[in-house]
Amino acid sequence: MAEEVGGVSTKSNAENRPNVVPMIDVMLVLLIIFMIVTPIISSGMQATIPYAKEIENRAEEDGDIVLGIDTQGRYFLDPGSGETGIVCSSRDATCNQEARLQELLTSIYTARTKDKILYMRAHNELPYGTIQDAVEICRVAGVRVLANIAEELAEGSSLGGRRGGE
Repeated sequence: MAEEVGGVSTKSNAENRPNVVPMIDVMLVLLIIFMIVTPIISSGMQATIPYAKEIENRAEEDGDIVLGIDTQGRYFLDPGSGETGIVCSSRDATCNQEARLQELLTSIYTARTKDKILYMRAHNELPYGTIQDAVEICRVAGVRVLANIAEELAEGSSLGGRRGGE
């Protein structure tokens, strides 16, 4: 390929092809990064319900709706009457507790006019996904504010500086 520029003949060896070697190097580095990061991301976040110091004791008022979740993932609901009951009885094998909880909360919050607050108490050793499912059910049912009931840190006990998520 000979060109004449200003009366001088030049010969160019430049080819019109991409240089593949650097691109392969970049792709290899990205592949290694994703191979290392993906298992860390998919392992999930370890979250614990926080403990509180110097809790201001507040008595439950009439109309406070409290949702409890025990170690087996069963839902207990106090619809504001002061009496807590299980959402699905263990004797009723056909009961879908998630659907039943959503149905109960929807009926409570559609009729509610003053506030749409739900207080939640969950066992500390529950998988985070169970709590996340309950939060989603509450959101769909019309809950606007979800408050966690924290347990008080026992006098003299220490969690070793652990915080939720560490």
